[in-house]
Amino acid sequence: MSPMPSLQKTSAPQDRPQGRPQTVIPTHRDKVAAAGSELIGGPYGRRAATGTGQMTPVRVIALVAIGMFALGMVQKLPCYNWAWFRGTTSQYTHACYSDIPHLFSGRGFAEGLVPYFDRLGGDIPFLEYPVLTGLFMEVASWLTPGGGDTMQREQSYWLANAGMLMVCAAVLAVCVTRTHRLRPWDGLLVALAPSVALTATINWDLLAVALTAAAVLMWARSRPLAFGILLGLATAAKFYPILLLCPLLMLCWRAGKWREYGTAVLGAAGAWLVVNLPVMLLAPEGWKQFFLFSRDRNVDFGSVWLLVSQRTGDAIPPGRANLYALLLMLAAVAGLAYLAFTAPRRPRFVQLAFLVVAAFVLTNKVYSPQYVLWLVPLAVLARPRWRDFLIWQACEVAYFTGVWMYLAFTTSGNSKQGLPVDGYQFAIVLHLLGTLYLCAMVVRDILTPEKDPVRQDGGDDPSGGVLDGAEDRVVAGRAAHPARHAAAALEDGLRVEWGTPGGQASRG
Repeated sequence: MSPMPSLQKTSAPQDRPQGRPQTVIPTHRDKVAAAGSELIGGPYGRRAATGTGQMTPVRVIALVAIGMFALGMVQKLPCYNWAWFRGTTSQYTHACYSDIPHLFSGRGFAEGLVPYFDRLGGDIPFLEYPVLTGLFMEVASWLTPGGGDTMQREQSYWLANAGMLMVCAAVLAVCVTRTHRLRPWDGLLVALAPSVALTATINWDLLAVALTAAAVLMWARSRPLAFGILLGLATAAKFYPILLLCPLLMLCWRAGKWREYGTAVLGAAGAWLVVNLPVMLLAPEGWKQFFLFSRDRNVDFGSVWLLVSQRTGDAIPPGRANLYALLLMLAAVAGLAYLAFTAPRRPRFVQLAFLVVAAFVLTNKVYSPQYVLWLVPLAVLARPRWRDFLIWQACEVAYFTGVWMYLAFTTSGNSKQGLPVDGYQFAIVLHLLGTLYLCAMVVRDILTPEKDPVRQDGGDDPSGGVLDGAEDRVVAGRAAHPARHAAAALEDGLRVEWGTPGGQASRG
């Protein structure tokens, strides 16, 4: 095994933009965005309003996000009206399944049980969600009217949750819009993302996603304490946001921003403890249920491990799947660390944040359809190119359709209805390849920063906060010896241009 590259200090500053920065208009830079704009009147013209009036980018994108969320609710109408309550197959064939109405009764909210404190019947003794999500679910139950039959109450519970999740969707879109000051219109990618509309009301992930987007915005505004608090709250709603501290450690190490990183970590730990400690002390058995459920959960839908298990016919037990996923995740983190310290320019924060969450998604033992929400805002900030984003979204929509059709096939008992195993495996492969494609594009931007669409605007790291334009303190490999690598590249270029020694030109 080759030794790790030695670390070296350098004082070379990051390039700074010259002149007055201008707001980026996607229809001026992106051919796909320009073509798509023909549906609403064409590209942004030189006489168009500048966004200083009533319809600013933030307001437009927030309204679009709410409108798309409402369309997603309409897509759930067949289930809302009858399919949730008349058997299991119809909610899959209509692709409108949601955990929310089923868990209203299944987790004791209909009977007024208190999450984590009151024991449930069945195989799961307590609510298996993190504490802040449990509180969100409980508040929605308080807003649910008590009259009517079970069907009416479950409908009301879903509506109460949908209303609260709609607020989360608007917050998400606004935060992404404001993160990159010069690229506010990139937020339209989040607002228009079909996967967001389709999956927003399947579960409660949108709460953690909105808090994570707000945390990234606070870091972009050089407010590490606020970032840490919001990230801690997000982690109290879902586990994945804590992963953002990993790439942030690498970047702060390279830039020598230890004080800011320490502030962020303390803020995250404090906020997480404020939410979790009361339940941890007063209802320890209920509090542990989320961790026990995650550890003991079998290999499930959408994961690479299910694909391997189905192809080989050998079931992978939870313990072995946990070990494999952990080892692959550690390998991915090691690769990100190498990339963070050796890239010719320090990677942007959201680039590494997207890659680490994508690695977790790809190696996890389950991929529920709504997990795509974790990646959408980070993908938009890391790689704001409409073509690449839409390619990835097409793969995710295909997987969204595939998983429900597969469930229809396995539950209906009718071989002519739904998607058989081979078709579902193809949908899993599409999801994996789509995510890997977007990861590859982000890695390419890191290795060749002149191709990064954000840095092409002349900036350094608009979501980096204190990292934006900061000097490198610790680097390795190519980043430690830029002159040597530049000379080698020039020499290789001349060799290609003029051929082998002897002065014979290699071209006609």
